[in-house]
Amino acid sequence: MAATNGSIFGAMLQEFDGAARILNLEPGIWKILTHPKRQITVSCPIQMDNGEIEVFTGYRVQYNITLGPAKGGIRYHPGVTLDEVTALAAWMTWKCAVAHIPFGGGKGGVICDPTKMSKREIEALTRRYVAEIVDAIGPEKDVPAPDVNTNEQIMAWVMDTYSMHVGHTTTSVVTGKPVELGGSLGRREATGRGVMIVTRESAKHVGLSLKGATVAIQGFGNVGSISAELLAEQGAKIVAVTDWKGGVYNPKGLDIAKLLAHVHQNKTVDGFPNAEPLAQERLFTLDVDILIPAALENQITMDNAPEIKAKIVIEGANGPTTPDAHRHLHERGVFVVPDILANSSGVTTSYFEWVQDRYGYFWTEKEVNERLEAKMCESFNAVLQTSLKYKVDMRTAAYIVAIGRVATVTRMRGMYA
Repeated sequence: MAATNGSIFGAMLQEFDGAARILNLEPGIWKILTHPKRQITVSCPIQMDNGEIEVFTGYRVQYNITLGPAKGGIRYHPGVTLDEVTALAAWMTWKCAVAHIPFGGGKGGVICDPTKMSKREIEALTRRYVAEIVDAIGPEKDVPAPDVNTNEQIMAWVMDTYSMHVGHTTTSVVTGKPVELGGSLGRREATGRGVMIVTRESAKHVGLSLKGATVAIQGFGNVGSISAELLAEQGAKIVAVTDWKGGVYNPKGLDIAKLLAHVHQNKTVDGFPNAEPLAQERLFTLDVDILIPAALENQITMDNAPEIKAKIVIEGANGPTTPDAHRHLHERGVFVVPDILANSSGVTTSYFEWVQDRYGYFWTEKEVNERLEAKMCESFNAVLQTSLKYKVDMRTAAYIVAIGRVATVTRMRGMYA
């Protein structure tokens, strides 16, 4: 994520300001929407396996809850900071507003290195962290989810700990749970499915037939691999994929089913037969129709943006393109779909999970996918029409849509004194 004076929150404000000026946002609403509602810092002492006591610092930020309960993941990482969590909570606010779902934005994090902790230690830390923030979360207050280094099991511990405190099982306090504990069918594939949907809609807009269109994907984790699989089903030709170890390229198209089997066995695309090796940095130089960065932030910079030949860039990852690189691509006529739209299908399906938990009635995977299709098309079209109306790029348009929705409801609700 691009930073301003080292601040990730400052980078978010930069993106906010451009859209707010176009909206001619009044100063009072501007001030409200650029300040987090609540920032919580907690100390989480736990006994480690060696008998020693360690104290971990945790955060939970509820940036804005005008549209509904805060929504956002919990990450476990040594580099977690309050600035980062605040920026991520703000981005979740805009992502939920773009997706047109009744959630505000939240985010949580604990400064720790889970790769050096046992399962028991991670469980103990999770339960203590939840106990420390238990009064601030809940189905109608703040609904956490998985993020960096957290998963279904950790969400199950979050749900159980909260339920123990309130005295009854409350599955709707958290999303991204195992299906057996109230998780939603289709949740694992949701982000990749959403990337496929916006890629398809983008191709229609620029007059490109998806059937036979060439695609390069950076990252072959959950988002990248499912995007590849679903785009191949739509007739697209996935010609290049890179991951943490290396990359593979076949101009005639990769056999995605065989590639998935190879990755399942080897944990990497590297060494896949019937394809030539591809250096990771070469991915962005390929002559393809569609480029999908689905790995880490700050991957498309001014060092490689001038070499990108793709007509469409779909941001499957969060913050993969720096502001300067995005401006350069837009000026060259590349159609860039920003992360807060392109990967919003994850939080959209989390919303579906929350709804199902609260109803106590669960949908089939087909129903989940049909509802996701409708929501993603609605969101894409709202942003596209805004882009055309204001003659701005899709990123600015997404912020205009999001800020406009939150600002409108803020005005309607008025000031509580």
